[in-house]
Amino acid sequence: MMPAASPDAVDADALLPPGDAALRAAMRGWREALARERRLAANTVEAYERDLRQFLIYRAARAGTPTIPGLIALKPRDLRAFMAARRAEGVGGRSLMRMLAGLRSFARFLEREGHGSVAALGAVRSPKVERRLPRPLPVTAARAMTAPETRPDDARDPWVLARDAAVIALLYGSGLRISEALGLAARDAPVPGIDEVRVTGKGGKVRAVPVLPAVAEAVAAYLSLCPHPLDPQGPLFVGVKGGPLSPRVVQYAVAALRGALGLPESATPHALRHSFATHLLARQGELRAIQELLGHASLSTTQIYTKVDAARLMSAFEDAHPRARRRPPRPEAGRAPIESVDAEQGSGAHAGYAVRQAALGEPRRKPGAERRNA
Repeated sequence: MMPAASPDAVDADALLPPGDAALRAAMRGWREALARERRLAANTVEAYERDLRQFLIYRAARAGTPTIPGLIALKPRDLRAFMAARRAEGVGGRSLMRMLAGLRSFARFLEREGHGSVAALGAVRSPKVERRLPRPLPVTAARAMTAPETRPDDARDPWVLARDAAVIALLYGSGLRISEALGLAARDAPVPGIDEVRVTGKGGKVRAVPVLPAVAEAVAAYLSLCPHPLDPQGPLFVGVKGGPLSPRVVQYAVAALRGALGLPESATPHALRHSFATHLLARQGELRAIQELLGHASLSTTQIYTKVDAARLMSAFEDAHPRARRRPPRPEAGRAPIESVDAEQGSGAHAGYAVRQAALGEPRRKPGAERRNA
């Protein structure tokens, strides 16, 4: 009598994507090409593979075991039926768009390997998705989250609090993603005296980002309190047991700050990166420079911040463009005249900022001060 199978046993074949041996081999080669040649992020590769697996499961239930010739012979109605089925399951337009991107990527791989072209994919349009605008924090809220004295949980070890403060300072002060901040090596720690640090972003692209003195001081405070010896080649930020710090820990730390400061649910670690870009733009930062600081491959990705601060851009245009120059309004009786600055004298952007500062009754600052403080 054969022993009964353990209820915890996993059927290895059940984990494989549906398809014959040739199709499975092509999927393995495609995955390796995404990671090695295109250098896509691990999460993107995993999402593409999951989407393709779901499509193959759908096809297997309707047309039998999927094969490469079967994929080449797909009709547009087959793809539209799959998308309709996913939409009926509650999948949003953004996920469907990524799903089509994954299928098209696999189709290009098959064509490059000489199997033929999946013409049906060219006849299917991607769903229209309204681009979501980033939700940055107000300047006061962002500063409060990065302030060293903000400690919502005094029961934790001081070095842990200093570590979380240093990571959050990098997210807002340098506009890093969580993965980029946690990917810094101990040898590259941005301490006082270092004004920039090189980080590895999406696709393995390396870029240099500025380090503000306040950020460097936060990192130095963490290093002085950290009880674990840090390997120069190892991660800069470590967990309580000395291993690499998990992104979830940073998310929990931001959530604690959010509750302590009474901020909305939109105050996430990534919102600090959005705040970095939006606040730079509001302080007359150039869009192309912000693109380089954020590590965006396309300027169109960075341009979403112009919609967030469209009013500021129109004001800058009216202040800086020679043909948009206007006469200052006559002062009303009983009110002090607003300072007038000719657009041809010095920088139009700084001139416009000085006019708005004077109109708001704020003290005028020297040109360049805002750039240094941004």
